[in-house]
Amino acid sequence: MVPILTPLGRTFLVFLEAAGRLVIFTVSALSHCFRPPLYPRLILRQMVEIGYYSLPVVGLTALFSRMVLALQSYTGFGRFSAESAIPQVVVVSITRELGPVLAGLMVAGRIGAAMAAEIGTMRVTEQIDALTTLATNPFKYLVAPRLIAGVITLPLLVVVADIIGVFGGYLVSIYKLGFNASTYITNTIDVLETQDVVSGLVKAAVFGFLITLMGCYNGYHSKGGAQGVGTATTNAVVSASILILSFNYLITELFFAR
Repeated sequence: MVPILTPLGRTFLVFLEAAGRLVIFTVSALSHCFRPPLYPRLILRQMVEIGYYSLPVVGLTALFSRMVLALQSYTGFGRFSAESAIPQVVVVSITRELGPVLAGLMVAGRIGAAMAAEIGTMRVTEQIDALTTLATNPFKYLVAPRLIAGVITLPLLVVVADIIGVFGGYLVSIYKLGFNASTYITNTIDVLETQDVVSGLVKAAVFGFLITLMGCYNGYHSKGGAQGVGTATTNAVVSASILILSFNYLITELFFAR
């Protein structure tokens, strides 16, 4: 039994060590987000990097995914003569689920990888140690601005993605499927509730925190030169994507469970 249980125990201890290191990193990073000094210029720079430069990929993803959703919904609902429900399905699915989740996954692939690569390179080239030597807290200078920017910026990106997505569904429904424009807009407005939008924005804020946290954490703890930076980048994207899908369920359960 010992040869069988030894690898399991070693794996469990490694998991506990990683989980503890992540918890300590998260608590420390959060504490620095609420204690001065803060760096407004760095926060603004990260907001531009996360938000403005991610607009094309998030906008295109929102547009084409909603256009496909409208087409597929029309095909499926046509079997039950329920084509009139397409505006409701499109807007509710966008604001509740597809908007924050797809935007989060796109930003995780772009920003999470970039943050892990940047901070990881600074770690293996000892630039983070140099910051400490110069009496600059790495959490204040590198981690906190990214976390704050992620929490603020991703909900703004999701708002833009929701608008573009609804517009994409509108275009397909009006010019491809033959819906009446005024009826489509009326049905969209009537079915949309405040809770739908709020739940999507809460998800976006949580996803923004998770993406930046995973990017900073994996980059900060990278080691082993260029190969270690590559591993940290991969781990940042994978872990952020898994956490997005996991927390998406938890937040949906919190808002809509009966």
